[in-house]
Amino acid sequence: MEMIKNRIVIKVGTSTLTNENGSIDYRTIDRLAMTFSTIKNNGYDVILVSSGAIAVGRSKLRLSERPRELRLKQAAAAVGQCELMHIYDKFFGEYNESVAQILLNSDDIDIEQKRMNLTNTFDTLLDMGIIPIVNENDSISYSEIETDKKLFSDNDMLSAIVARFCRASKLFLLSDIEGLYSADPRKVQDAHVIPLVEDIDQVAGFADGSGSNRGTGGMITKLDAARLATESGIDTWILYGRRPQTVMYVLDGNSAGTMFKGK
Repeated sequence: MEMIKNRIVIKVGTSTLTNENGSIDYRTIDRLAMTFSTIKNNGYDVILVSSGAIAVGRSKLRLSERPRELRLKQAAAAVGQCELMHIYDKFFGEYNESVAQILLNSDDIDIEQKRMNLTNTFDTLLDMGIIPIVNENDSISYSEIETDKKLFSDNDMLSAIVARFCRASKLFLLSDIEGLYSADPRKVQDAHVIPLVEDIDQVAGFADGSGSNRGTGGMITKLDAARLATESGIDTWILYGRRPQTVMYVLDGNSAGTMFKGK
């Protein structure tokens, strides 16, 4: 399918949406809403893939630590997803934008008829000027939160899949790190961000684990997502999530973070 040049997907991780103690970071969410609303007003279709349901649910339920049992994780996700959408609706509403919730599981992607219906839903929402906010349906799906080989890899892979079937031309993975480093910057003093990657196989050895204990993904999952997206011709970036305005900087033709060139 032909890509739509002005359609972009932006993935936001749990570590961007919460602060060090696991509570919601309202200041960052406000910046996200303002930036993405501005991008939309500049003529782009914006699709947001958002993690954070379990973390927000944990905060709402006043749990002292991240739930370990599947039933508690799914309960936290159910509570957290409701709260998260309420927050997004409030902040995007301040900038005169409407949002819609789309919760996915594997059948929505794997079954052709469901995938076609899903694509039509995205297209209709975007035609109406609405920003879709996507997450995996954690309250009924165990694949992301319970298994070792996660289906959507903490929404990194989900964002790449959404970018593909929505025919987006660009994918932005907002993280708690500036980009792909030449080495772990927490351990190597002269580690530097690699600005451009044209062959992911050549940099796979630079990936390490999670940057924070609040998210479950890491650089490996982001490289997997970048591989899937770039193989479909989608340019992909890893950017620092607490400076979402960097997305606009990139859309204006500037260089930031790490870019993975679409093939």
